[in-house]
Amino acid sequence: MTDPIADYLTRVRNAIMANHRVVEIPASNLKKEITKILLDKGYILNYKFVDEGPQGSIKIALKYDPVNKVNAIKKLIRISKPGLRKYTGYKEMPRVLNGLGIAVLSTSKGVMTDKEARELKIGGEVLCYVY
Repeated sequence: MTDPIADYLTRVRNAIMANHRVVEIPASNLKKEITKILLDKGYILNYKFVDEGPQGSIKIALKYDPVNKVNAIKKLIRISKPGLRKYTGYKEMPRVLNGLGIAVLSTSKGVMTDKEARELKIGGEVLCYVY
């Protein structure tokens, strides 16, 4: 697999389109940090790290509106790709849907959202947009 983050986002996207409640994804430290951000921002219901096998996995419980059966995540878009990395400074930080969505960044201080990176005045690699 050449792009594990794109695989992570695609698995979540496919589970949402198929109306699954839980999706299981091979684990890595970067994927774990992205999952924690999605939980903190209210895009997923819960997650669990399973340490079985050589790599382990992440089980993510997706969040749906109980009345309309609509998922909390509308779009997951991969921005920085292995063939073309996208970096940004804190002054040129992207605003997703004018602040309604989040951009997930990999910075020197760890993985964080665009708002947290702006407050700390650090830039980094823009991994994905979530809204």
